[in-house]
Amino acid sequence: MTRVNKPNSDQNTNPTPENPWIEGLKTIGLAALLAIGIRHFVAEARYIPSGSMLPTLQYEPTHDRLIIDKLGYRFGDPKRGDIIVFSPTDKMKEKDPNFKDALIKRVVGLPGDKIEIVNGQVYINDRLLDENYVASEINPSAQINDTSDHQLTTVDVCPPDQRFLDQPQIVPQSSYVVLGDNRNSSYDSRCWGAVPRKNIIGRAVLRFWPLGRFGTLDGVPIYPEEES
Repeated sequence: MTRVNKPNSDQNTNPTPENPWIEGLKTIGLAALLAIGIRHFVAEARYIPSGSMLPTLQYEPTHDRLIIDKLGYRFGDPKRGDIIVFSPTDKMKEKDPNFKDALIKRVVGLPGDKIEIVNGQVYINDRLLDENYVASEINPSAQINDTSDHQLTTVDVCPPDQRFLDQPQIVPQSSYVVLGDNRNSSYDSRCWGAVPRKNIIGRAVLRFWPLGRFGTLDGVPIYPEEES
């Protein structure tokens, strides 16, 4: 005769609840890992620290806050007109070994393009580039208006023998020529050449602050500021 053992009625079949503190720490840790993963691979927020991209991007009195898409360029190439964020190039580090901050500029020249600046205007493959976003005429000498000491002074950031676009240039493969929209106050490819693809962090796609200018960077604001 087979004997069947009855389950012990005193035995607790419910799992022991986890310590709420441990549960909370796990949740926070998971959220942090998710945030780091999103920032590293998908998107991140940036603010505008200077006036080199005026009037498109504002930095005073409130710095524009942008969302940078870091995923799109994994599946496609930068296009002319894209506003990109990139890390300093080797050429920039040669000029200033302490240069570590990322920059934001607009893509003007694509790989294989012939590009030059003539009388303050950009020519791509011998055709004038229509730039309705430019704040002011390009200064061929690459002088910028320096306001770092709260006084307007003109600084020649590119010695005559180091001006990249004084003569026609062919943009190297996997590289891009970038310029600031505010040409007379922008440290850009005129001074240190093209940006390698590997240095590009992502494309600026959305302005989320201030709310009065909230919207994509290739369209009108979703919440336009009221006229005073």
